[in-house]
Amino acid sequence: MSDSSPARPAAVLDVWCELQCPDCRGALDDLRALRARYGDRLELRLRHFPLEKHKHAFAAAQAAEEAAEQGQGWPYVEAVLGRVEELDRAGDAFLIEVARELGLDAEEFDTALIDGRHILIVDADQAEGKAIGVTGTPTYVIGGERLDGGSSQEGLRERVEEIVDRLLAEGA
Repeated sequence: MSDSSPARPAAVLDVWCELQCPDCRGALDDLRALRARYGDRLELRLRHFPLEKHKHAFAAAQAAEEAAEQGQGWPYVEAVLGRVEELDRAGDAFLIEVARELGLDAEEFDTALIDGRHILIVDADQAEGKAIGVTGTPTYVIGGERLDGGSSQEGLRERVEEIVDRLLAEGA
């Protein structure tokens, strides 16, 4: 790759996630470690998979999309996941409060949750997830492999790192 071409990550990790999911909160440390290790050579893509058992998950997915539109996607996701119990209790009000805490346009969040402007993205992610066999969160997809972290995350980061290292070596 020449220096003049835009840098593209050598590997893409799709993270099927749900913002009211305690297991996804548990995955945050792994995601931070992966970002620290690979930097811009690995693109982490949040994919939405709200579960019916969590009544605020669909709204949270929409809010995450609004945060991404306002340039704070991952910081917002991490802030919400870090306080799952508050989301359980307060729902939409909590989602808007987190936006305000991060200096985002909270009124725009409120409007986005009311007008449903991000519903199609969330629905499309969920449909794609179901189509490829995602049944719970977190689930990782990288290099054509699906790794299910819903039952146990033991050894998952190491497995992701093996795949990323292989993809980076192939792309070099």
